[in-house]
Amino acid sequence: MDTQEILRALSTLRASAMPGEYDLHRLAAEAFKAACLPCAHEYRLAPRRRIDFFLEGVGVEIKKGRPNARELLKQVERYLACDELKEIVVVTQKDTPLPARVLGKRVTCISLDRLWGVALP
Repeated sequence: MDTQEILRALSTLRASAMPGEYDLHRLAAEAFKAACLPCAHEYRLAPRRRIDFFLEGVGVEIKKGRPNARELLKQVERYLACDELKEIVVVTQKDTPLPARVLGKRVTCISLDRLWGVALP
């Protein structure tokens, strides 16, 4: 699957000022469906490694707020250590920088607040 298609679908997300993480999951699932991108939600890569969405080798992990960068990097490393995952897209509400590659696999970070703004109620 082309990562650009996934990013285009995610670019349509408009989150409220105080969304819950599962609200963001619902919005992402709706965006993937609207873009005709088949995905698995809460996909099990390995024991104790469940990624939010899996789209043909591309994982999407969604985090509310601004997650701790060190903890998020550890989580991304655990996911990318799985052979099934070729790359990961990390969606955060607030900008959280991560390296462009982890374990030789591409990491794309997108921030809802920074790129698209928060939709005010």
